[in-house]
Amino acid sequence: MATLIRMSEYRGGPGFVHFERGEITQLLTLYATRVARGEWRDYAIDVRPDGAVFSIFRHALERPLYTVTKSASGPKGSTWSVARAGRVVSRFPTLAGALGALERAPHPVVP
Repeated sequence: MATLIRMSEYRGGPGFVHFERGEITQLLTLYATRVARGEWRDYAIDVRPDGAVFSIFRHALERPLYTVTKSASGPKGSTWSVARAGRVVSRFPTLAGALGALERAPHPVVP
């Protein structure tokens, strides 16, 4: 049986971290570019208690190649981190920094 989750209960509460429309647009623009090159094939968006996560996959049945996490807002705003194979490789105060790290990420050899 499915459980009904009322989003209104989460949105008003403190600490609810989610992607804004502009942030999703920027993430999907980079994703579409890499899909066109044949490097990435699938993505997932998760909302967790500690932040929102955008995961990028080479194949849908594997672990994510990269994850971009927007962590809870602090006094200076949100913190962005990029992880590869489950290990955080860099942290940034802005999404632009995280996207720059993904753009500089090694490109796999595509047959």
